[in-house]
Amino acid sequence: MIDPTADLLPEGLEDRLPQSAAAATRIERAMLSAMDAHGYDRVRPPLVEFEKSMAGRTDGLLTRNMFRFVDPKSLRMLALRSDMTAQVGRIAATGLGDAPRPLRLCYAGQVARMAGDMLDPRRENLQIGAELIGSDTVAAAGEIVELAIAALEAAGGKGISVDFTLPDLVDTLAEKEFPLDPAQVQAVRRELDAKDAGGLKAAGGEAYIPLLYATGPFEEAAAKLAELDDGGALATRIEGLRQIATRVAGRARLTLDPSERHGFEYQTWFGFTIYAEGVRGALGRGGTYRIGGSDEVATGFSLYPEELVEAVKADEPRREAVFLPLGHDRDAAAQLRGMGWRTVAALAEGDDAAALGCSHRLEGSAAKPL
Repeated sequence: MIDPTADLLPEGLEDRLPQSAAAATRIERAMLSAMDAHGYDRVRPPLVEFEKSMAGRTDGLLTRNMFRFVDPKSLRMLALRSDMTAQVGRIAATGLGDAPRPLRLCYAGQVARMAGDMLDPRRENLQIGAELIGSDTVAAAGEIVELAIAALEAAGGKGISVDFTLPDLVDTLAEKEFPLDPAQVQAVRRELDAKDAGGLKAAGGEAYIPLLYATGPFEEAAAKLAELDDGGALATRIEGLRQIATRVAGRARLTLDPSERHGFEYQTWFGFTIYAEGVRGALGRGGTYRIGGSDEVATGFSLYPEELVEAVKADEPRREAVFLPLGHDRDAAAQLRGMGWRTVAALAEGDDAAALGCSHRLEGSAAKPL
């Protein structure tokens, strides 16, 4: 009896069939090419590292969602990466520790997590990103936002929008302008994330309630935020946001949600989320941060284009291919491949060119349309 479950894949994992794989490959190449064009060098960290190393560079938080197992060679615990950013930080601090700064690096690879969630059950993702190491200035942040937009444009993303945030907003205001006891800070952050005015009041953060309404289209939201900042604690940050917005004006729809912290646990003064029209959910996030272990400043972003692949795969064009009949001119076929043609060789007399997805047939030394 055949077991109908024998070939099932684990929940959250899937095969990429040719059309989908072609779209994913094109998108990855296009994004990496855009980063290369802006001076970012690619690095390729390993899929597996010692868990202790990864935990040390992420404050131990990411390891909770990592597949872990014992290395039979060293008998030490290994982890399958769930994020590549920490690995790039390790490379910058070790193998490229003496390289001139700012250091521009990019990467692409698969990451895996132990469990998905209700909104995104996928447990394996393609992560593509760039890190500008040694700088977290407004200029660095502007370059990174511009590069993230360029990468999505190169991959075919349309109707791009970018939502800015200030991850350290509560900490900055709590120091002086809207004072909070240390015990209140976490509660106020939580209620701001939940957009709960009543919860804010109960947590002693009534002064922070107006922040819930300083959101929306960038210019309007930035003006509202500036009006709330009587003491000027946020003046330099607001000016920085405006400079970044000016740099990418016209290339994306810009919004501001200054108190948003979901997904920005490691960012310092600046963060952003990027979206594209027709694609479900966020395609990536970025911002300024400090590299775990070395504490070096950096600015970067990570894109997860799986949903973009799903959105465009049906329209991914098949490459034209030349059918090579039995006994074909092998030199002519090689010349066609050198010109960029794709060739499919017959293995038997009954092979059908059209059924094999070919658009042309080699006749003599020339490719003729079917």
